[in-house]
Amino acid sequence: MIEFNPGLIMILGGLLVPVIKGPARRALLLALPVAGLAYTIILDPGMSVTATFFSYKLELLRVDKLALVWGYIFHIAAFIGVLYAIHEDDPLQATMAQIYMGAAVAAVFAGDLITLFVAWELTAISSVFLIWASRTERAYRAGMRYLIIQIGSGVLLLAGAIIIFNDTGSLAFNHIGIESLGGKLIFIAFGIKCAFPFLHNWLQDSYPQATVTGTVILCAFTTKLAVYSLARGYAGTEILIYIGATMTIFPVFFAVIENNLRRVLAYSLNNQLGFMVCGVGLGTELALNGTASHAFSHILYKALLFMSMGAVLFRTGTCEASKLGGLFKSMPWTAGFCIVGAMSISAFPLFSGFVSKSMILTAAAEEHRWVIWSMLLIASAGVMEHSGIKIPYFAFFAHDGGHRVKEAPKNMLWAMGIAAFLCIGIGVYPDALYAILPYEVNYHPYTFGHVITSLQLLVFAGLAFLFLIKTGLYPAEMPSTNLDFDWVYRRFLPCCIKCGGKIVVSVDQGVRRGFLHLISEVIRVVHRYSGIEGTFARTYPAGAMVFWAVGFLAIFLVLYLVG
Repeated sequence: MIEFNPGLIMILGGLLVPVIKGPARRALLLALPVAGLAYTIILDPGMSVTATFFSYKLELLRVDKLALVWGYIFHIAAFIGVLYAIHEDDPLQATMAQIYMGAAVAAVFAGDLITLFVAWELTAISSVFLIWASRTERAYRAGMRYLIIQIGSGVLLLAGAIIIFNDTGSLAFNHIGIESLGGKLIFIAFGIKCAFPFLHNWLQDSYPQATVTGTVILCAFTTKLAVYSLARGYAGTEILIYIGATMTIFPVFFAVIENNLRRVLAYSLNNQLGFMVCGVGLGTELALNGTASHAFSHILYKALLFMSMGAVLFRTGTCEASKLGGLFKSMPWTAGFCIVGAMSISAFPLFSGFVSKSMILTAAAEEHRWVIWSMLLIASAGVMEHSGIKIPYFAFFAHDGGHRVKEAPKNMLWAMGIAAFLCIGIGVYPDALYAILPYEVNYHPYTFGHVITSLQLLVFAGLAFLFLIKTGLYPAEMPSTNLDFDWVYRRFLPCCIKCGGKIVVSVDQGVRRGFLHLISEVIRVVHRYSGIEGTFARTYPAGAMVFWAVGFLAIFLVLYLVG
């Protein structure tokens, strides 16, 4: 068997998309992730492909159980995303989507930092076209901000790799740690792509501006690639526990007041990433298994939720909660699939989120991290509120928005149906997921304590939402712009630059005026003494000149005699 990085299948295959037309193009788009998955399945842990490039040893393929988990789910997500978008006739977007998904797979199986960097930057460059494909001014601006941030992440990754190679002589992508300068730079690079607090707003800024189908693909790969990279390079890093716990909490408040439901899901994405980051920080086998399984489950139910909101946007032209409602009459299948995604993300028993998220909570409890455990528990209630209830309620069941539309296209329904089936299947039979995790699993999610605790949490969260709605205390859904921390770089920093520019211009003009005034004075003095009518230009009688010469000579002689 020829061994190569499976990401190449979608990367190279994607380049053929523009030259193939009609049904053949759709068949190719669907076949590429299927072929990639089939090849990934036959890869065995321990397989490796190395190459020498300018005397640097690169590991183009490194297969182990951690990489395989992400390899499987990335290909599944790619197939679902392509099926969801198969009705579109946009060869540029389809090409870039294939390259983007293939680059993410290639990064997962990269065994060295240089190969990782190449794939890392390829994901950034190709994915921005999924945002620009909306062809609006807002999408263009959001895409530019997204590209700058993502490329910046790659630059930090490359700088860290160079420093590590200079210090150790190795480019291997294994455990890195934050002890060295190179490790710190790469940690920040991963943190940007993982949307750490204060580095996160590129996500809410860009994802909702992408196309209906582009957002579905974006939500599955970029941030989960970062989670994989953290699990590979920084497992057990203490600070990740606190970063992850913070990530689970703060998006809840912004999601509650957000009107755009795709932005609500983007904040929810931040929240769910926090559970995974916290699991990486805990670093135990149970926690890392929980991170891997939650990444697997999350990609499915988050894609399902984005697909349902994408279908709503596709049919109604809006995703604003204030303009929606009552759509369950027109789009019953989409509403049903959305509810499955909502129950999965809320970690209802018998749904995928329950069997993965509970592993991380249990790992935190086993390490006696009770404050962290409490934060994760509170965040779980918040998820139930803003994604488990708010998304389906305001889109399908709240006040009637007056939309009378068709059900989503069949290919969208099939894609949502596959994701919903997997969400339920994993929840009912978690052993299939547990069997592919990096470490041996000795964990049973369906214990009496787990189930009762989860149901109590969900019921009380639901009652709290009902109480707030009935009493009018729930924040009203209204058109608004929620800047969050990106207020700093979208308002504050431009204002500082503008004010700083005014100061610089003012100082520059003052210096110029002073310099010109000085030159004018010099010219005036020179003209006064050396001009046509100046003192030195006049003619004097010879006697006067002799008088002055004798006078100066007398003064000189007096000074000489006195001295």
